Amino acid sequence: MSLPIGVLTNNARLALGAPNTFPVLNIEDVDTIAGTNVNSLLFKACVVLNQGQAKARARGTILNTTSTTLEVPPFPCEPIYHASKTFQEGLTNAWPTELVGTDIKVLALRMGVVATNFHELWVCFDRVMYEEFMEGFGPLLAGDMAEVVAWMVDGEERISVRAVDVVPSAQRSLSVFDEV
Repeated sequence: MSLPIGVLTNNARLALGAPNTFPVLNIEDVDTIAGTNVNSLLFKACVVLNQGQAKARARGTILNTTSTTLEVPPFPCEPIYHASKTFQEGLTNAWPTELVGTDIKVLALRMGVVATNFHELWVCFDRVMYEEFMEGFGPLLAGDMAEVVAWMVDGEERISVRAVDVVPSAQRSLSVFDEV
């Protein structure tokens, strides 16, 4: 017997291999990035819709965490991550039409730089590269993101906040940061 799931925060966020560009990336890393960011998002949504009973109950929320990277050309070492996040955004836009006749909301949270192990993995745990990237500005924290998620999913039943971009105040664009 499955327990009903009301909200899925569908976070699949992996990048590897910086500062390598696509032509020199290890093919296993390419497969890992694409597989993690694409397949895990699909699999988790399928489980929630079916075994989690969201489709049968005709209600629930799927909140896909995409990225601000999909809105502009990415850093030179991020084409696979960028493409996978664009895929996630495409699903977020397509799923509501497939869920017509239900009260299942599909939302997108586009995050900027968040202080998690994501960026450590991105630079292959090179502490110097990580500190240089984070130097001079205050990234978002996990608690900041939790507040935004709660705001998006706990609102009025009749209102869907379809997409929200959340970045540190110092992040002026994908690759431009003010020192604060």
